[in-house]
Amino acid sequence: MTQQDRARVFRALHDAPEAFIIANAWDAGSAKLLTALGFKALATSSGAQAGILGRVDGKVNREEALAHAKAIVEATDLPVSADLEKGFGDAPEDAARTIALAGGIGLVGGSIEDASGDASRPLYDIPHAVERIAASVEAARSLGFPFVLTARTENFLRGNPNLDDTIRRLAAFEAAGADVLMAPGLPDLDAVRAVCAAVRKPVNFMAGIKGKSFTVAELAAAGVKRISLATSLYRAAMTGLLAAASEVRDHGTFGYLDGTIPTPDWNRFMTG
Repeated sequence: MTQQDRARVFRALHDAPEAFIIANAWDAGSAKLLTALGFKALATSSGAQAGILGRVDGKVNREEALAHAKAIVEATDLPVSADLEKGFGDAPEDAARTIALAGGIGLVGGSIEDASGDASRPLYDIPHAVERIAASVEAARSLGFPFVLTARTENFLRGNPNLDDTIRRLAAFEAAGADVLMAPGLPDLDAVRAVCAAVRKPVNFMAGIKGKSFTVAELAAAGVKRISLATSLYRAAMTGLLAAASEVRDHGTFGYLDGTIPTPDWNRFMTG
């Protein structure tokens, strides 16, 4: 699969009538496993990539994030889209540069968000946020293949759970040329339906928040096209690690082995 092939496959998934899941891998091994399980596309997760480096979300630089994404790209023939946070800089040209570099390592999609990383002003104002998306779109269009740019507003994750403002931002990002729109943390299906009805471009719903994650069937009926899993698979794996290690520490037993995949079976995922 060439990058052009992957890009065409990824674009076709967004154009197809049914919704699809984009599964978030956190390293090459998880990418191979998710590929073997039959998922149609993969994504990175900024939170998961930070976790494997022993950091918290938002504390990974551009070079580290792209190296992380490249390892996942090289582990699979599936299309891979990257969580590129705010593009690793405040200026529109910073976001554009990140998209250009993302295309250069084999990614066929990526997201740019409007979270500033500044606690005193968590979100960029709309005009500046739109400029950043427009610059990212221009960079994506210059890559020579159909790179799928996702524009996301972080309202519901950054202390501004205002649905009207969320829709206003997404509509502005759509007008700026974004291919996919995303608003993580939507509280209920009514909000999901409102977002999907307000825009024409495909909407990505982020599953992974307890109490705010709905079934694939419910999301598809609400108008969602793409469903991402954020850090949830990584956290599920780390929850297993925590339980197993705690058992050994606290009880000196190894009962966790009864539910663990045998090494030969794991190896088949890695070499298949």
